[in-house]
Amino acid sequence: MGRAVVIGACGQIGSPAVQALARDGWEVTAVSRGGGRAEDWPGEVRTRRLDREDDAALGSQIGEGCDLVVDLVAYGARHARQLTGLAGRIGAAVVVSSVSVYEDGEGRGFDTMGEPGGLPRYPVPIGEDQVTVPPGDASYSTGKVALERELLAAADRLPVTVLRPGAIHGPYSPLPRELYFVKRNLDGRRRRVLAFRGESLFHTSAARNIAELIRLAAALPGSRVLNACDPLPPTVADIGAAVDAVMEVETETVLLDGPAQASVGSSPWSVELPVVCDMSAAERELGYRPVVSYRDSLPEMVAWLTRRLSERDWREAFPSLARIYPDLFDYAAEDAWFAAGRA
Repeated sequence: MGRAVVIGACGQIGSPAVQALARDGWEVTAVSRGGGRAEDWPGEVRTRRLDREDDAALGSQIGEGCDLVVDLVAYGARHARQLTGLAGRIGAAVVVSSVSVYEDGEGRGFDTMGEPGGLPRYPVPIGEDQVTVPPGDASYSTGKVALERELLAAADRLPVTVLRPGAIHGPYSPLPRELYFVKRNLDGRRRRVLAFRGESLFHTSAARNIAELIRLAAALPGSRVLNACDPLPPTVADIGAAVDAVMEVETETVLLDGPAQASVGSSPWSVELPVVCDMSAAERELGYRPVVSYRDSLPEMVAWLTRRLSERDWREAFPSLARIYPDLFDYAAEDAWFAAGRA
C-alpha cells in the first residue's frame, strides 16, 4: 500500500487504526506523545514520539514523504495548516472530526444544549450536508469546524477524508460513557433511573468501526466528509441491558417520562431528541460495512473498565468524564428520591 503515519496512535481510535492499516499491508509509523506500542500491533509497526504542537517534529516524522497521514488528534485551524503546509510530502490524509459540528439550522447545536430553548432539533438521520456551527475557537465544536474548513479548502493540494464520529466507545477511552452502568453494577446498585423513558438515542461509534472507515478511506483517497458511526444506535435502556448481560447481573430500571430530576435519571446518553446520523454516504463511497456491533463490542469494553476501576478511583482514572459529569454517581440523591416515593 505504501507508508502511513498515524498521529495519536496509542489512543482509543489509534490502536485499532494502526492494526487495521498494518493488516491491509501499509508500512505504518505509529506516533504519539509517549511513543508507546499496543500489544496487538504487528512487530513491523514502527513507533515514534511526537509533540503534536511541534511543527518541526511533525515535519521530521513525515520525512521525505509518505503516502498517508491519519490524524486522530488534530484540532483547529492551526493543526490543519500544519498538514496542508506539508501537502507536497503527503499523498492523502484521513482526519477525525466530530458529529458535534452539526447545527440544526436554527442556531442550536451541542454547545447550546444546556441553554433555555437551546435543545437542537436535528433531522433524523443527519446527513453530511447538514449545516454546521461557525468555525472558530469558542468551543470544541467550532474548533473542529475550523479544522474541517481549512483542510477542505486545500483539497486540490491534499486529498483529505474527514470523519465525523458520534459517541465513541471502546477500550482506552478518556470518556467511557459505559462507566455509568459498569460502575453501578460493580457497586451493587440494582435499581437505576433513566430520563426520557430510557429512549434517548445518541449515535454510537465503535473505535473498531472508525478504524475500518480509516482503512477504506486510505485505500480510496479523495476529498470528502463522512459520518463515522455504528449501525442504528441502541437506546440508553438497550445499552444498560446489554451491559447487564455482559456482567451477568439483573437490575430494575425506573423510567422517567421527562428529563432527569437534578442528577437522578441523568446519564451520558440522556438527550431528549435523537442524534442519529446517516451512514449511507460511507456505504456508497467506500463500501463501508461495520465490523462490530455495539453489543458485540461490549465484553472487551466492560473488561477494560473493570480493570481500571480495580486500580484507582473513577475520578482519577477518567478525569474528563468526572469534569463533564461530576454527579454521575450521586447515590445519596438517588436513595433520597426513592425514599420519598417518587418512583
